[in-house]
Parts: sequence; structure tokens; C-alpha cells
Amino acid sequence: MIGLFEALSRPLLRQFEAEDAHGLAILALRFAPIFPRARADASLAVRAFGLNFPNPVGLAAGFDKDAAVPDSMLALGFGHVEIGTVTPLPQAGNPRPRLFRLGADRAIINRLGFNNEGHEAVIEKLDRRAARNGIVGVNIGANRDSEDRVYDYVAGIRLFAPSAAYLTVNISSPNTPGLRELQSGEAMREFVARIGEAREAASSESGRRTPLLLKLSPDIDDRTLAEMIETAIGKSVDGLVIGNSTVARPPLKSKRNAAETGGLSGRPLFDLSTAMLGRARQLAGRDLVLVGVGGVDGAAAAWSKIAAGADLVQLYAAFVFEGPSLPRRIAADLTKRLEERNIRCIADIRGIETERWAAGWVRPT
Repeated sequence: MIGLFEALSRPLLRQFEAEDAHGLAILALRFAPIFPRARADASLAVRAFGLNFPNPVGLAAGFDKDAAVPDSMLALGFGHVEIGTVTPLPQAGNPRPRLFRLGADRAIINRLGFNNEGHEAVIEKLDRRAARNGIVGVNIGANRDSEDRVYDYVAGIRLFAPSAAYLTVNISSPNTPGLRELQSGEAMREFVARIGEAREAASSESGRRTPLLLKLSPDIDDRTLAEMIETAIGKSVDGLVIGNSTVARPPLKSKRNAAETGGLSGRPLFDLSTAMLGRARQLAGRDLVLVGVGGVDGAAAAWSKIAAGADLVQLYAAFVFEGPSLPRRIAADLTKRLEERNIRCIADIRGIETERWAAGWVRPT
């Protein structure tokens, strides 16, 4: 069934402008029959920040901004789904066009600007699916014109903590002016303290401690990365998502759209983000949960992220190019790789190549 859906949908969607195609894909997933969930292979199970993930491959934030289709995505084989980024008030985002495919590079450039329906609309959808199984995290952000961006994050934590499997705090989008300033120095330390307090307050009210993650930019330097990891550990942040899209431009094959401004994601980000992931694992030690994002387009890339030090991985751009069968294909190929190497479970490969990948982290100090 998934193969037929993919065969019919992919050629059609490629005829549309990128953002229109995305909207049509969400619409199709909303009204298509929910596919039976793939049976989880026990060798791919991962336990991280108190949650049991059926496999390590998740859908990154950005695809399902408004929690329209999390259960459809879980049924496609993702081990978890991260919806958002969600801001307190509805936000239109930046002017269109603002989403661009780079087909030859299997990459995307976006300058969307946190377009979403806002807290109220999204929490209603999450409450409606509260009785369903599956790990659905919420990625939260701040409104572009907010007078107190830190308060926007606090509000998001207080609202979504009872409903979300986990929360990711997005302070690394390149498309909201000034947002990345929260990633360094005293501003970062004060920010992490305030969101930590908000999470503890929400935990006291609900009786449940919702895991809290920070999503970092791959464009930070080694000193900032070390500061963030030290602060995260000191303030009991449960994990880091490494990383967001990049404003850097590695050599690209695509001529069309390559000069567009915005964050680059997809295959060209793989080496940079995986090297950063390895360095983060070196700095953090074994206990902090790391989620590897950037260029995951198959089992080989997912395997490399985990070997570099990731507990979990996420993808988005590859889903656009490879289609809805991708998460099941990755899971099946990971299982095969484990069997061929006589490795008991996917968690056993975490960090086996940390040193090699970390050696490639060349951001200036």
C-alpha cells in the first residue's frame, strides 16, 4: 500500500512549487487511510530520557508544523515525530517563495520563519490524540515580533509539557532575526535557567517530568558548543538536537535555487553536522542524550550518526526526495546491518566512531 501511494504521489508533487507540494502532501496524509504500523524489531529499540523508542529514526520538526499528521507519520515507520516549530501566536512567516528544492544535492533551503497556527490550535490537536500510542515531541519557538522571547518559550513549556512526549526548544533557526543570540554567553545561561524553571513548575503541576531538549545550530564554534553542553548538564537539560539548518554553503551541484538565502538542510549538511555530533559526544560524556540531524537519507547515514554518538536520529529533507517508504527502508536496513555484524542492538554501536568524527570538527574556537 505504501509503495503504491509513493508511486502515485511523488511524480505528481514534483510538478508543484516546493511549498505547495508540501501542503498537498500534508493534505494527502490527513485523508489517506492510516497504514498499519510496521512491527518494531526489538534490536532497534532505544531507551532515551525515560522513553522507549521502537526505533531510532524520527521525523524532524518542520514537516508537520501544526500537528496535522503525527499518527500518519508514525504509521509510516518513524520511531518518533517532532511537530512544530510552534509559537504562542499564529504566525504567517516570511514572504513566499521561501522553500526551495536542490534536487541534485538532495537538499532544501528554507526561510519559512516559524509559520504555524499557534499554541491554541496545536494543543487542541494534541489533546484529541492524547489516548493514542506513539512518541510525539513538540518543538517550540518565539514569535518574531515578541517583546519577550524568553517568555514565549516559557509559555510553550508550561502549555505543552503535560501533552508532549518531550519538548525541543528551538533557539537555532537562522530565519528569525536575533534568535541565535540566545545560544551563547550570559544570555544562554539565563535562558536555560528560565526554561529549566518552567519545566520544573510544569512537572510539579502535572506530576510528570517532560524531557527537555535544546536544538543547536551547526554554525556555532567549539567554545560555544562547549559552553552550551556545560550549561545543559548543569541545568538538567535532558538532551541536545544537533543540529538545525546551516547558513553556510558547502559546494553544491544545483544551479537553480542554490543562491537563495535561508537555512540549508539535507545531504550537504551531513559531514558538518556529524562532526559536530562527534565533538558534542566527546564534550558531554556518555549520559547526555544526543539527537543527530542533518543529511540522514538512508541506513548508512543513520548508522554513522549513531556511531558518532547519537542516541536517536531525525530526518526531513530526505523524506521529501525519497518518499514515504523511507523510514521503513531505513529500519529494515539497520536491522540487516546489525545481523550481518552479529550486534545485539542498535544502542551497542553508539559512539564507536566518536573520535573519528570529532576529528573533523573544524569550526574556529
